[in-house]
Amino acid sequence: MKYVIILGDGMADRPIPELQDKTPLEYAVTPNMDMLAKAGEIGMVHTIPDGMSPGSDTANLSVLGYDPKVYYSGRSPLEALSIGVDMKPTDVSLRCNIVTLSEEENEYEGKKIIDHSSDEIPTADAALLLESVKKELESDIYKFYVGTSYRHLLIWDQGEIVELTPPHDVLGQAIGQYLPQDRALREMMEKSYQILVNHPINIERKKKGLHPANSCWFWGAGTRPALSSFQEKTGLKGAMVSAVDLLKGIAVGASMKNIFVEGANGGLHTNYEGKAQAAVDALTKEGCDFVYVHVEAPDEMGHQGSIEKKVQAIQFLDEKIIGPVKAGLEQAGEEFCMLVMPDHPTPICLRTHTGDDVPYLLYNSTLMQSNTWKYNEREAAQSGHHIAKGYEMIDYLIGK
Repeated sequence: MKYVIILGDGMADRPIPELQDKTPLEYAVTPNMDMLAKAGEIGMVHTIPDGMSPGSDTANLSVLGYDPKVYYSGRSPLEALSIGVDMKPTDVSLRCNIVTLSEEENEYEGKKIIDHSSDEIPTADAALLLESVKKELESDIYKFYVGTSYRHLLIWDQGEIVELTPPHDVLGQAIGQYLPQDRALREMMEKSYQILVNHPINIERKKKGLHPANSCWFWGAGTRPALSSFQEKTGLKGAMVSAVDLLKGIAVGASMKNIFVEGANGGLHTNYEGKAQAAVDALTKEGCDFVYVHVEAPDEMGHQGSIEKKVQAIQFLDEKIIGPVKAGLEQAGEEFCMLVMPDHPTPICLRTHTGDDVPYLLYNSTLMQSNTWKYNEREAAQSGHHIAKGYEMIDYLIGK
């Protein structure tokens, strides 16, 4: 038996008046998901432990079978694993987003976060911007590392775990009350704006109608993680297919194989076909028992507040990932279990994450059922199936 999880990051949502009071998942045309739902099981699962922040870090750890209350040590340390940073026990890692701040206010504290991703800036441009920041701000205490797109890293030697706010929680708001209490971090953020606001890359971006990537934003502080091996936990040789450093880092920590897919970028127009083929190849040709296919686009479109693009991201997931993976495994003659789910909701109305339960879809190619369900939040909640602890979902998938 082969196992695959197809994770639509932030795919869950709330009813939207513009969609006839349906959620994007309910409104989207998803023939593959609905076909699997009719032959499988749908239900709801609680991925975020009570009292913990509803981040993609805690949620994806949970889906992979790691209780966040036991294994979570911060978001950015997981990304550090992906980038290849060998953290010392005394290091603190911080996520360093390059964000878009409004420019009309004189005082830094009065500026607003316009875009947490700077229009999903390409990594090559972001790397040049971060290099300018490094020249001015890097020291023996603070080291910057390039990640992917807008997502980068700061390592703080002999650092402290300080309370910091994710930028996607501050969209459209004045930043003053959300700035770090730590004076050095706050000063670096303000100086980064001065370095980047008139950078040639940002001048060119504005000419093209793109958001300028004009400030660093620190968040997600944590210490070096210690995950147990996924294969030892489950007995399955696992692989990760994702464009996002967070998920790649979780895979490194869990001793899973990371599969690189050219053109996979975490955006709406990622290489879906390449990711689907990589998953099929891993399961049919490369000796893997389990593959986790992570698609970031629904979450990004939720943060952008775009109803149309979030619906499109879900339809792409259905058409270009779920359908081809199912077909590829069937053509190879493999028996398989497929789990489709979000990690957390990213409601359009809020443009940030919530800790609400999310719908799951579980399909076993050897156990054909006959239901009338379609896969969405409303019908999953009506199904009567509920898993209270998200980290137990993996055992439910593999039949433990």
